[in-house]
Amino acid sequence: MMDVRRAHERYPGGEPAAGIETWHAFSFGPHYDPDNLRFGAVIACNEERLGPGAGFDEHPHSHTEIVTWVVEGELTHRDSTGHESVVRHGDVQRLSSAGGVRHVERNDGPDPLTFVQMWLAPLRPGGDPYYEVVHGIADSTPYAVPEAGAMLHVRRLAAGERTAVPDGAHAYVHVVRGDVCLDGEELGTGDAARITDAKGLEAEGVTESELLIWEMA
Repeated sequence: MMDVRRAHERYPGGEPAAGIETWHAFSFGPHYDPDNLRFGAVIACNEERLGPGAGFDEHPHSHTEIVTWVVEGELTHRDSTGHESVVRHGDVQRLSSAGGVRHVERNDGPDPLTFVQMWLAPLRPGGDPYYEVVHGIADSTPYAVPEAGAMLHVRRLAAGERTAVPDGAHAYVHVVRGDVCLDGEELGTGDAARITDAKGLEAEGVTESELLIWEMA
């Protein structure tokens, strides 16, 4: 079964006057929807847009796996465990907040910043915070988040090129850019598909495109 959610159906958030624009795919804050709390391990998939100099001041997280994919621009990250890094397109950043951590996310560059941030529920609460950045991840190298029982696949497609959606109990497909055809359904930038019991599905690039696919038990 495939449930398609369009970009325009996302819940708006952020603080536009401060250069922060957010679009939430799942129930969030004042946009509470008991029927849209999570899919598999995914509990949030936010598209964040930060103007130059804008950002999120230090704030806490706990019991959440936070995975970030930069679409354009540069994301500056600092956290309470002493990590500081700049994340760019092609990098996968993960902050395992575990028992508790605080972090800052900013656009310290001169250009607009867009990133997709996905939150996953861990299989077990607690533990020690963990942080890493994998630079220049390749299409053929899935990124494992064992704490959430999930695997992230990055797919970049040319027009007419196909890629398999991993078989599994849950697959979450987010279109970062471009247009794709998935099981006869055309998806555009910002659209997503929540697939239950995925088997033998393929995505085809209608235009040059980029996908994030979560494979989950």
